[in-house]
Amino acid sequence: MLMQGSGREARIHYMAGTFRLLSDGDHVRCAVTGARISLDQLRYWSVARQEPYVDAAASFTAEGRAR
Repeated sequence: MLMQGSGREARIHYMAGTFRLLSDGDHVRCAVTGARISLDQLRYWSVARQEPYVDAAASFTAEGRAR
């Protein structure tokens, strides 16, 4: 179950198509906007930068910043 660690920010290792919890939590913060993303809504991240994103637009913004 992903919803352990209620109220705490999770530490995550992002992999291609999946992620692994390194420490309990129920959310992460978008690397671009700072928005709270519950783990069950997490769909966008960068494996190379190990960052989560709230949506595709934030992911696109991060990609542009990295170049």
